Amino acid sequence: MKPVLGIETSCDETAAAVVDGDGRILGEAVLTQLAEHAPFGGVVPEIAARAHLRYLPGQVRQAMSEARMTFGDLGGIAATAGPGLIGGLIVGSQFGKGVSLARGIPFVAVNHLEAHALTARLPGLVPDGAPFPYLLFLLSGGHSQCIAVMGVGRHLRLGGTLDDAAGEAFDKVAKLLGLAWPGGPALEAIAANGDPGRIELPRPMMHRPGCDLSFSGLKTAVAQTIARIGPDLSDGQRADIAAGFQRAVVDVLADRAVHAMDMMRTRFPSAGLLVVAGGVASNAAVRTGLAKAAGSRGFSLAAPPVRLCSDNAVMVAWAGIERLRLGGSDSLDAAARPRWPLDTLEAPPV
Repeated sequence: MKPVLGIETSCDETAAAVVDGDGRILGEAVLTQLAEHAPFGGVVPEIAARAHLRYLPGQVRQAMSEARMTFGDLGGIAATAGPGLIGGLIVGSQFGKGVSLARGIPFVAVNHLEAHALTARLPGLVPDGAPFPYLLFLLSGGHSQCIAVMGVGRHLRLGGTLDDAAGEAFDKVAKLLGLAWPGGPALEAIAANGDPGRIELPRPMMHRPGCDLSFSGLKTAVAQTIARIGPDLSDGQRADIAAGFQRAVVDVLADRAVHAMDMMRTRFPSAGLLVVAGGVASNAAVRTGLAKAAGSRGFSLAAPPVRLCSDNAVMVAWAGIERLRLGGSDSLDAAARPRWPLDTLEAPPV
């Protein structure tokens, strides 16, 4: 099939990519809005929407130029329509609809979570491919979920966070430690120099039935630890707390993954692939812990390249390709949705 242009504007990355039916990335442009949001210590929705409006046309031009294509060469436009920050979703999806209308090519309103879920199916990412069904552990700043991926538009939620998402917990603990935003990468960096056994921290939900997660109590325990030590932490103390927190998160994720794999095998005896996706999947300790957990249950672990773990337009374009191949496209009145659970999606007609 002809290449598809993907557009991603759900949070603070303004991204465009052109991907062909064989999964080759023909052109890509990603702009992270760190400079705009850093003074506020987090993403400001209105600033993000205005930045998308300012940067998106240039990102699309760059991706199309790298691909050496015009809009007339495309087989479809895929834009993230949810979940996410509504302002950015409107900017990206309306841009995609405009191109679709002007050029008479199909438009696909992509669910951001499904884009993460289907990334593992990019040709070449998993050595033997990623046939359905497989287990997805989605770990990001806004989402922590265990999902049985049964097909395009066919997802079963097995469990998820009861409070903070894993990435949100990383960012909040990093802030408690006085680290710069975004906190996850900064915390991982200093944790490499710490002793994870020096600070005793809880492992919420460990060994409980099911695969739900909770990180609020762990975050509170870190805050209490810092309060006991005092505000003037040394570099060594910061590193030890970061290492202890990261180890606790990895232990919890590994335990929850084991429970999720057991649940997956009960429902789908042939399942043997655990896919981890989302921004937290770029954390090396998390990858290592989940790889060991997968091996303990006879599963193999698949994780996207680090650059495809965070929000990107390659995954959006690929999700569009998957849907278009099944005859799925959307009308131009498809609404942007700030909330759009995976298990409410519909499979395209076959």
